[in-house]
Amino acid sequence: MKKELLIFGSNGALGKGVTETLIKKDYDKIYLFDFKFDDKEANGNIECRTVDDLSIEENVKKAFSGITPGKDKSFFLFSTIGGFAGGNKLWETPVEEWEKMFNMNLKTSFLIAKHFSNLVRESFSGSLCFTAAYTGIDAEVGKAAYGASKGGLIHLVDSLSLEGREINLSVNAIAPFIIDTPANRGWMKGQDFSKWIKPNEIGNLVNDIFKNYNFITGNIIKLTSRFDIFR
Repeated sequence: MKKELLIFGSNGALGKGVTETLIKKDYDKIYLFDFKFDDKEANGNIECRTVDDLSIEENVKKAFSGITPGKDKSFFLFSTIGGFAGGNKLWETPVEEWEKMFNMNLKTSFLIAKHFSNLVRESFSGSLCFTAAYTGIDAEVGKAAYGASKGGLIHLVDSLSLEGREINLSVNAIAPFIIDTPANRGWMKGQDFSKWIKPNEIGNLVNDIFKNYNFITGNIIKLTSRFDIFR
């Protein structure tokens, strides 16, 4: 059985760490998607695809174009696509900010899930893993738009995990509280960064989900803290 991997948002802070881990695993073909690439050179079984606004369905269709389904193939997709806005109480939140969060975090995920499901439907099987957020489960002050959009993504995962049984598709999401990225370190100086989840650790977790995708589905995996056992 051939295994093909798709990574959306592969050039971001989280995406780079996850991609660095996953490209070392046993996938026959890997597609990397992002709005820009630092190095867009094809490398062996890796193909880089530049995408435009993924809240527009035609752009998502274009991203998936040319990826050939097959009954001898299983497809795997990890998405980091999304965005953050916060700091305003609900009554201070501009409607534009609310709409932006739902476009970036929910509408894009819906369109990716829709077209990936159709790819899997014509193939042997598949697995999809989104990046949700702990705030989508447990609300925080000043993050209503962000949390609600990620909560919607969590419901999308729950729904598609049920519907996906018909086409051998499993669906899960990770829900980090905070990830160890340069931007987050800059925003939260003086913190104990050793307790923050590392992007490469998320890559290994996602690969483990994909390795066992035939029975792992409908899960929102909370990533709230870590402890360092490698001393």
